[in-house]
Parts: sequence; structure tokens; C-alpha cells
Amino acid sequence: MAFLYTVKEGFSGFRRARLSSVITIFTMTISLLLLGLFAVIYSNTNAIIQSFRDKVEFEVFLAVEADDAQAGRVHDALLAVPGVESAAFISKEDAAAIFKREFGEDIRTVLQFNPLPASFKVRLASEYRNSDSARIAAARLAALDGVDDVVYRKALLEILDRRVKVFVSASAAIGATLLIATLFLISNTIRLTIYAKRKMITTMKLVGATRGFIRTPFLIEGMLHGVAGGALAAALIAGFVLAARTFVSADLSEFLAVEGWFYGVLVAAGVVLGLLGSLWSVKRFISETIVMQ
Repeated sequence: MAFLYTVKEGFSGFRRARLSSVITIFTMTISLLLLGLFAVIYSNTNAIIQSFRDKVEFEVFLAVEADDAQAGRVHDALLAVPGVESAAFISKEDAAAIFKREFGEDIRTVLQFNPLPASFKVRLASEYRNSDSARIAAARLAALDGVDDVVYRKALLEILDRRVKVFVSASAAIGATLLIATLFLISNTIRLTIYAKRKMITTMKLVGATRGFIRTPFLIEGMLHGVAGGALAAALIAGFVLAARTFVSADLSEFLAVEGWFYGVLVAAGVVLGLLGSLWSVKRFISETIVMQ
């Protein structure tokens, strides 16, 4: 009976104290909206960075005199290099066709022969697509027998790595600040709710109610605020994402996407933050409120 009463009281408090509930839900919505937008921006920015990394390939040029047999041996050797995910062979004829497609001229007509060497397009595994790993892989590829030269976008990877370090550090600082601010705002808003019910709390203490019995309705109320705040924040973020996709190009719109599970996580985060904020406020301020009366 006591458990059912506390649950009922939690829902009743949610309905009775409408003004404080609205203020709390508004606070949680804004806080979760900021956290959610930050998570969306971080996730999509990271996806854009990863897309640039995915486009980085090694061009491994073979010696001019390399024949098909040697090209086969080089192919096997390439795949044995740590971090190499795939290696696609491009023959001299394929290279000439690519040149004609990109420049509109047949190099054999211009020079009367085909000077382009055979090569391999080498892709690294995702965990190796950074400047340090790529530099090591390039040195190993260049040392293989039959390889004349190795070319890749070294400057791009170095720039990406530098920017990613700054981005991750800034993101961690901003995320931590937003999380602390959210807990602080929610805790103080719930403290106002507790203060508004100070007479009822004092009466319950006088008739022998335990601390757990008094606290539970506030915890339930905090979780309900979290559900409402999380749902509203999720709806706003969904609206922002849909609106933003109409203002960007088709290429960028694919990066402005939010998985369905994210909205569920946002609501769950609201529940957790509401519970933590309630626990913090209840622990700190119920005794204080009772003493004041």
C-alpha cells in the first residue's frame, strides 16, 4: 500500500503543481535540447570527417618493367602489409583510359606511346586511416620489391588529425559543461517544487513518515518531468533536422541524419537526469526545508 501511495503521489504531484511542473519541464527541455543538438552536431561532424578519411587511397606505382607475374606477387605482398584492406590492380591500358576520361585526350595519340605505369589502388582499414598509421603503411609499401613509388594525400590526413584533436577536446569540454549545467538547473528547479510542498513534508515528518516515503514521490515526479522534457526535446530536434536538410545540398543532407534510436536515448537521458536531479535536491534540501519550518 505504501508503495502504491508513493507512486500515486508522484503522479498527483505532477498534476497538482502545474506551474512548477511546467517550469521544470521547460528547463529540462531546453537542457536536453542543447545536449541533443550538441550530440547531433558532434555525430554528423564526425561522419563528415570520416567520409574524408574514407576517400584517402594509396596509389602504388609499379616499376615500368614489371610484368603480370611480378604484379601478382606485388598484389599478394600488398595484402600482407598490416592495415591494408584491399588492393585493386590498374593496368597500363586502364591508366590510359582513366587519363582520357579525365583529360579528354588519348595519351598514346599525344606521345605515340603509353608512359603510364601499372599501379594498385590500395585502401587501408578504417582504424589505420590516420596520418601516423598511413605514414608507416606508406613506408612499408614503398619497400616492397617491384614498387616504384607510393602516393597518397598525406597533407589532408595530417590536417584532419590536427582538426580532430581540437574538435574532440572542445567537444569534451562543451559536453561536460552542458551536462553539469543541466544537472544544476534541474536540481534547482526541483528544489523549488520541494520548497512549495514544505508544509506537507513537515506534516508527514511529524506523523512519522520515513525519509524514503517522503522522497519517492519526488523521484517519480522528477522522472515524469524527464520523460516530458526528453520527448519535447526529441520532437524539436527532429523538426530542426528536417528543416536543416531543406537548406543544404543533396551531398550534405545525407550527413544531417539522426537515427531513430537517438530519440529514445534522449527520452531515457531525460529520465536519468530527472532522477539524478531529484536525488540531489531531495538529499540536500528536504532536511533543510523541515528545519526552516
